[in-house]
Amino acid sequence: MLGRMPRSMLPLLLMTCMQFACVDNASARAMQAHFARVTTSVAVLQDVQVHLDWPATATQGDLVLTAAKLDASDLGYHYRNLTWKCPLRRARGHWLCDGNLQSEHGAPLRFAVDLGDTGSDASLSRGAAMLSMQRRSATPDDTIIDLTHVPLTWSQALLARGWQAGRLKSGTLDGRLRVRTPKSLPLQVIGTLAFANAAVDTPDATIAGDHLGGRFNIDYRKTPQQATVAVDGPLLGGEFLFGNAYVALPGTPVNLHLEGRLPVGQGWQLPTITWRDGDVLMADGSAAFDSQTNLQSLDMRLHSRNIEPLGKRYLSGWLALAGLGDLQMSGALDASMRVVGGHLTQASATLHAVNLLDPKGRFRFDGIDGTPRFSATQPVSGNLQWTAGQVYGLDFGAAMLPIDSHDGMVQLRNAVNVPALGGSLGFDHMTLRTPTAGAGADIRFGLTLHDLDVGQLAHTMHWPAFQGQLSGRIPNAHYASERLELDGGLTMQLFGGSVQASSLSMERPFGVAPSLTTDLVLDNINLQSLTGVFDFGSITGRLSGHINALRLVDWTATAFDAELHTVPVHGVRQRISQRAVQNISSVGDTSFTSTLQSQLIGLFKDFGYRRIGITCTLVNQVCRMGGLHSSDHPHSEAGGFTIVEGAGIPHLTVVGFNRDVDWPTLLERLTAVSRGDVKPIVK
Repeated sequence: MLGRMPRSMLPLLLMTCMQFACVDNASARAMQAHFARVTTSVAVLQDVQVHLDWPATATQGDLVLTAAKLDASDLGYHYRNLTWKCPLRRARGHWLCDGNLQSEHGAPLRFAVDLGDTGSDASLSRGAAMLSMQRRSATPDDTIIDLTHVPLTWSQALLARGWQAGRLKSGTLDGRLRVRTPKSLPLQVIGTLAFANAAVDTPDATIAGDHLGGRFNIDYRKTPQQATVAVDGPLLGGEFLFGNAYVALPGTPVNLHLEGRLPVGQGWQLPTITWRDGDVLMADGSAAFDSQTNLQSLDMRLHSRNIEPLGKRYLSGWLALAGLGDLQMSGALDASMRVVGGHLTQASATLHAVNLLDPKGRFRFDGIDGTPRFSATQPVSGNLQWTAGQVYGLDFGAAMLPIDSHDGMVQLRNAVNVPALGGSLGFDHMTLRTPTAGAGADIRFGLTLHDLDVGQLAHTMHWPAFQGQLSGRIPNAHYASERLELDGGLTMQLFGGSVQASSLSMERPFGVAPSLTTDLVLDNINLQSLTGVFDFGSITGRLSGHINALRLVDWTATAFDAELHTVPVHGVRQRISQRAVQNISSVGDTSFTSTLQSQLIGLFKDFGYRRIGITCTLVNQVCRMGGLHSSDHPHSEAGGFTIVEGAGIPHLTVVGFNRDVDWPTLLERLTAVSRGDVKPIVK
């Protein structure tokens, strides 16, 4: 503890100095003594020098005590070149000495000793921090230690005996301990310790604590074979991190009871663990660690009558990894888990009317009940059900999932249908493999969509009032490393035609800025129905094309390669209204030409056309535009591209000239058109 000693072994030198007589004749002018080795019950001093200078007529003398080495191997303290200087005097049958104690490296401490016939007292202090000791002749095996605002860092060496990687950073200790050192019996330390504002961590930052407080009854015993400890009392706030587990303790006391043993050369074994946090979490179990503090075994039983605070207090570390750090929960649960050889082997949870809500609106589950089970070994069965739910604003109905588990996998026992959007979602199969060393969770499933109402979907997503049905089958989907990939495809029946989606994949579906990529194929879309929904003006005919490599980030398009064109169909007229022409012109920086004088165009309500076509490749917020023909085509004006190729009289052609269009500006124009904010202009 001195210098560096103040951060360590405060009691040791005190007990050592009180166990041998330094003075036996105060009338001598000077006395010197040398001890090659001084052995006490807890420490060994080597090369001890004692020098006393006491003039014959003086009332006190100057004592200097030095020790080349002090070793307390059982407690982990080792110091070199200790020096204590103090004025020695005798009063009322007591020897008193009070002076500075210094080690080889560090600032001095104040060390005071009172040696009497019936016992001895000593204290070590710096500022407001004090450690005092009492020994009485009637109980020679006992030493009483009182701590007052003692820096927690003074216990670093003692902590290292049981946890070598732990580093005490700050905090204070108060309390009283009784140290018993009977011959041929275990060293025992019993008493009460209170700590405040404690901070601790490890070099790799996998374990850390801050602002921790508590008051515990301690019973520590040490034999040549092992150390044992029992700790009981309330934790009083603070936070700590253990791997991915982050715990933020409440302002109310959390009662902790631990019983542990540390065999020589092994890690800690905790046969008894009890945790009581009111109605929020009650836990009982046992654990064992290796010599490097890696968890080797765990057997825990958990109960919560109110899971609402669980997320913020105990689960935020794991939830944050899944992008669910602010998940809201209610209900109750019972759970158990078993870890063997550092790996989870068994887990189960019984949920009672649990509700889950994502404040970001990504999902909601109501009335979850059941007992899902996990096994890394033998098969087990369970179930999970809910009364209602929602994903990205899309409601779905009640469902029950029969669950089997074995060999580290969780899977559906049979196919499950979930009512949704006037149709159903069918999970044909589902297999979940839990996270393992170096790999996260892995989910594979098959999905069938049957007659989902596109109108409900459009209303929920705040899209235009599309009508139709969505069906399709994804035989295999794979979710791993926050990426969802889907085989197969989906088909939407829209506007008398179809839209097929393939090569579907999602990244971070429930995380920050989810992204979607897909290829879309449009076939035989009724343009009159489509333009009517968007209030774009009337266009009759049929539309086909594709939107390849579509990428949405946070549901906003950031990239695609699109080509759309009309397809002549027997018996279907191809006409375009003047309003639609004006809107195309206003959105795309286009102009139109006619075989008649331009001022006569306003006399016609609509025009015949031969073909309509447009292309757009979106890269870096810029849309590279194109149309039916390149600039060297005879139907295009110099430098332009044809969007509408006219037919009949009046013959109207719409040509675009600006090939690079700012995508946000284009979206603003489309929004203005859909709201009717664009006024017709006749050229």
